[in-house]
Amino acid sequence: MTRLSEGRISHLSHLILDALKKDDLINILNESKVLRETKEVLSEVFNLKDRLDQLVRQKIQSLSRPVTPGSREWEILYRKYLEDELNKQRA
Repeated sequence: MTRLSEGRISHLSHLILDALKKDDLINILNESKVLRETKEVLSEVFNLKDRLDQLVRQKIQSLSRPVTPGSREWEILYRKYLEDELNKQRA
């Protein structure tokens, strides 16, 4: 998984804030607070994705028979295990 820098997360946060203001979706009283909270949420999401990616890769590696990374079987297992882990997170 590609790690996003603090600068990129900040940039995404500003884009989100700009879109919210442009579309008049919310009344923003404190832009700095909205930016800070948006950065926190984005960081949590990307950290979760990184943890789930590592967990899924470990599951595939722990199978009794080797599965070649990048193969069709590996991709199918990756998507299946990732979906399973995401469902666990939602529960």
